[in-house]
Amino acid sequence: MATVSVPATPAHAASPYGAKAVAVAASKEGAPYVYGATGPRQFDCSGLTLYAFRKAGRKLPRTADQQYDSTQHISRRQRAPGDLVFFPKGATMSHVGIYAGHNKIWHAPRPGTRVRLERIWTSKARYARAN
Repeated sequence: MATVSVPATPAHAASPYGAKAVAVAASKEGAPYVYGATGPRQFDCSGLTLYAFRKAGRKLPRTADQQYDSTQHISRRQRAPGDLVFFPKGATMSHVGIYAGHNKIWHAPRPGTRVRLERIWTSKARYARAN
């Protein structure tokens, strides 16, 4: 009898830290955006991802650019809850959030806003996995 190999689904391919990072980010819903803040009560975008992954057991660098450089880049089709979603501006990554599934991310958007779940607004987003 021949064995058939089944390709890994995104859920199977997700980082072991991803599900916990999503839960941590969700628990911070409503926390205010403060530039340079890394939690536990205030965050900027990369501060939220750094905090969520640290609580999940994975250390990330401080900035969105550094986080992008230190993670495994994946395609949009490969993304799974817990992956990082980056938003490029020129040659740098200007924003980062945590993929929550269903084309939504948990993120700290900008000054004057709070941590929230929001639909991904551009097809230019890039994806990475923190293994």
